[in-house]
Amino acid sequence: MFFRLSHLAVALCLLRSNAFTTPNIKHTSSVTGGKLNSKQPFSLAPLNANNEPANKDSGLTAAENEKLAQTFGGYTVKQRLREEVESPFRKVRLLFFASSAGSALTALYFSALSVLKAYMGGFSDTPPLNESLTSCAINIAGAVGCGLLAYRDYQGGQVNLERIAKGGKLAKLAVSPADVNMEKSVRTLSDYRRNSRVLICAGGKEYIEQMCKSLNADQMSDENNLPKLLEEVDVLTVPVLLTNSDGRSVGDVKTVWRETSVDPDDANNRNFDSTRSDNVVAFPWNNAAWADYLKSEIETAKKQGFDVVSKGITITVKKNGKILRRATGSPRWGDLVGTMEVLDGSRFGMPGDSEKYGGH
Repeated sequence: MFFRLSHLAVALCLLRSNAFTTPNIKHTSSVTGGKLNSKQPFSLAPLNANNEPANKDSGLTAAENEKLAQTFGGYTVKQRLREEVESPFRKVRLLFFASSAGSALTALYFSALSVLKAYMGGFSDTPPLNESLTSCAINIAGAVGCGLLAYRDYQGGQVNLERIAKGGKLAKLAVSPADVNMEKSVRTLSDYRRNSRVLICAGGKEYIEQMCKSLNADQMSDENNLPKLLEEVDVLTVPVLLTNSDGRSVGDVKTVWRETSVDPDDANNRNFDSTRSDNVVAFPWNNAAWADYLKSEIETAKKQGFDVVSKGITITVKKNGKILRRATGSPRWGDLVGTMEVLDGSRFGMPGDSEKYGGH
């Protein structure tokens, strides 16, 4: 009987492994974008008891939001619910594979007893030794296979949770618009969703100064129109100053940006004015939160042999909140402006875009 049960467990295990496959986990992070416009009102986003932006459209009470923000196992209830929505059958698969592995181990115990009894002899109800050994082999294979499938699904869930948690961190990062009329206001990146792409540029002092010059000085033969072009394609640029040699601390980028200067006789930086690009620039607010988020990005770049302080890194985020690309070096403004509508078309990625931009 246990021989048949072991066969059934293995068969079911194989069927489940073919019918339910863990979806490919794409490492993305959620963020939002917004077009800086002097006519658009900016205000400090309200925070809840956990210093998280309150969602006015959620329809939840403060107590319900507090319950969703409770953390266990390193992740909030809201993050775990979101992961369950994205992979609704993961717990079913985990339960099935774990119970199948347990059944196979139980059957293995009795099969091993049959092998022992067949080897010792003198038991009339014992199956032949070869049959008992075959049963043991099948049960071992079933236990190992189901156990590996359960572990694989569990690891997939952890990766998904980590991605969701990191996306939440990114959405909570706050910025202060560079425009003098709005510089006293603070908004989280989640307040900019749907309206703009976000370009995060992190590097050392020289990197930030060079970036400032490229946006605010006439470096070509004609007038620099990059800020206008960036505004047309809805790109919000957030420069981030990395202060330590290892890039783990974030400094006062606004001061560096405003104090950037050029030689008046420098023909490559004519008509420099650090305020020319204010409509498409926002400065980080709460540097500790930015440093915490960029820590993993910087470590990944350093493992690949890049000097993030001198060369810098850029993170481009689409309107739908997903990261489009990560790159090292200074932003390639021409490529960014020329390809952004193709790589992240206005009609793609967010519910309601058809009504906003036309089409079906």
